[in-house]
Amino acid sequence: MEAVPVLSPVSVRRAGVSLTLCCTLLAGATACGSSDEKKTASASAPSASSSADQHEKQKFAKTRFVANAGLAAGATYQWIVKPFRAGKFKKGAHGRKFALVKAGLAGAFTYNRLKAATKNAQGDPTLAKAVAPLSSGIDALKDLPSKLRKGEGTDSVVNSFDGIIKDVKGAGSSAGAEVKDKVPSAGELSKG
Repeated sequence: MEAVPVLSPVSVRRAGVSLTLCCTLLAGATACGSSDEKKTASASAPSASSSADQHEKQKFAKTRFVANAGLAAGATYQWIVKPFRAGKFKKGAHGRKFALVKAGLAGAFTYNRLKAATKNAQGDPTLAKAVAPLSSGIDALKDLPSKLRKGEGTDSVVNSFDGIIKDVKGAGSSAGAEVKDKVPSAGELSKG
């Protein structure tokens, strides 16, 4: 009689691991296919979720636009327009310096939120068309916060901020994204 080799538990485990690894690699290579086949398949077959994904992007674009524009509008009204109308920016007014510093911060915050809102608007074609003509006016706001802090030309600066906010609200409303004032917290204002 011929002697049957005795397999140790270690050699059986190694054989099992090797077999499992080989099968996994073989199955993976078979499932992958060539990259040309993948490109052809993905290009020819539209994904079922592509229109749903686009709709979600547009929905969130409007939501983000409304949030950013609302914060810009709230900051402009609360710390620029309202104090201006109350006479806080006039020479000799009680608390003028503090009101101008807050207005300068609010101006910088407003500019940043409006830039973010215009970027958000790009996700929705209707909103993008409505907001596009406003970008030069928004860009013109960039240097105005420093003028507010210094108390220079406050009439024209306040009118510039107020006018742009009204234009942004109108553009949003025409595209189905109604903007309502949302006053930011002092922490949000200081972060810009």
